[in-house]
Amino acid sequence: MGPGVSRREFVHRLGAGFGSVALGQLLARDRVDRLDPAAIGHQPHLRPRARRVIQLFMNGGASQMDLFDHKPELFRRAGQPFDPGSGVRVEAPTSEPGKVLKPPFPLRQHGQSGRWVSDLMPQLARCVDDLAFLMAMKSRTNVHGPASYLMNTGSLLPGFPAFGAWVGYALGSEADNLPAFVVLPDAKGLPYNQRGNFSAGFLPVAHQGTLVQAGSPSPMAFLRPPESAAFVTPEASREGLSLVQRWNRRHLEAHDADPRLEARIQAYELAARMQLSAPEAFDLAAESPVTRRLYGLERPESEDFGRRCLMARRLVERGVRFVQVWSGAGGPTGNWDNHANIAKELPPMCAATDQPIAGLLQDLRARGLLEDTLVLWNTEFGRMPFAQSSEGRDHNGGTFVGWMAGAGVRPGVAHGQSDEWSWKVAHDVTTTYDFHATALHLLGLDHERLKVLHLGADRRLTDVHGEVIRAVLA
Repeated sequence: MGPGVSRREFVHRLGAGFGSVALGQLLARDRVDRLDPAAIGHQPHLRPRARRVIQLFMNGGASQMDLFDHKPELFRRAGQPFDPGSGVRVEAPTSEPGKVLKPPFPLRQHGQSGRWVSDLMPQLARCVDDLAFLMAMKSRTNVHGPASYLMNTGSLLPGFPAFGAWVGYALGSEADNLPAFVVLPDAKGLPYNQRGNFSAGFLPVAHQGTLVQAGSPSPMAFLRPPESAAFVTPEASREGLSLVQRWNRRHLEAHDADPRLEARIQAYELAARMQLSAPEAFDLAAESPVTRRLYGLERPESEDFGRRCLMARRLVERGVRFVQVWSGAGGPTGNWDNHANIAKELPPMCAATDQPIAGLLQDLRARGLLEDTLVLWNTEFGRMPFAQSSEGRDHNGGTFVGWMAGAGVRPGVAHGQSDEWSWKVAHDVTTTYDFHATALHLLGLDHERLKVLHLGADRRLTDVHGEVIRAVLA
């Protein structure tokens, strides 16, 4: 309590920071409707094919030529100096370019589509006919922080809303008792940029990603009162909410135009409802042994990522609009940033994710959820076709691979192609803006109309760029 503030005023200010369940919900919805025509809960611009999104993000820069982009030239010229011809200067962002490095593990063709997949991902290889590959994605940078921002927020700079925040802002959640945007980080830690990748930016803070630590005994803090707080009874909670409701009425009358108060009310009002709903959503005990095996929960190497993929399914099943599942934390090791040794660093990342991703796709299909759920597999950039030191690969924004599956996606197709080295895009590029425009289109959102006036400029997830990639649409 600061100097000059009476006990009465302190209690009044404290109460204003908490949202009452009934009042907060009614006021937030009424006032957001008046703020912007693209605000929460409004109808999409187009007929949506997808109702919800699960995005699987491979943090660190997954190596495209070692996973999906088969290039015979890398095998023919392995160990030779890398020379793309035409006198082009070859540079690497963090090292001196080395000799041509072939993939240490075979890639084989799978399915009727004949897509190439590494032997490191045998389970996903069985699903290729359900996927639409973007084989010539391109980033404007090969630095982790800006590239991760670009892939997640549409901007190279911090401070812009995340993809999931834009979706939640435009469409809201399908559930009143869970957030619209949930983030499931790797148990090892947060990715590059930390929480900046799932920020609400200049959108109302209520749209930022809600972090859930899936492997923790308490995935979210304060869902239940501590055991020592025996005084927190249902009756006491009801009385407290009633008191807070009266305080909030008084405060809102005096601060009707303060958007921070509105966001705070929405957050606390949602938190109150989540105390009843979230524990059940996070509890995997009810899942059958067959389902747990499907996601790889019985294997130590895939248990963490599998748990989070299974939780993602449970969350979208209960109305969460956008769930992001991260593989790999920030830092030099334990992710997809394989500078030192591809042969040693790539296998554990594939082992951790292969079964869970395949299991997620199969489970969504079996439950009828794949028909209106968009599944995305992304990374911030690719790797170089030549060696860093002798056995690793450096960053490469020139070309990388992503894929889509599910609602509105044409299965078994591939769009774009890299050059003979998988060094740069050859034709039919997919920029990060194109990717976002396409995903928004599947959700029924026109990326050019989804915008917010901020500091005198119309801001979009796709900035002033972006084309919908029609080739991957069903």
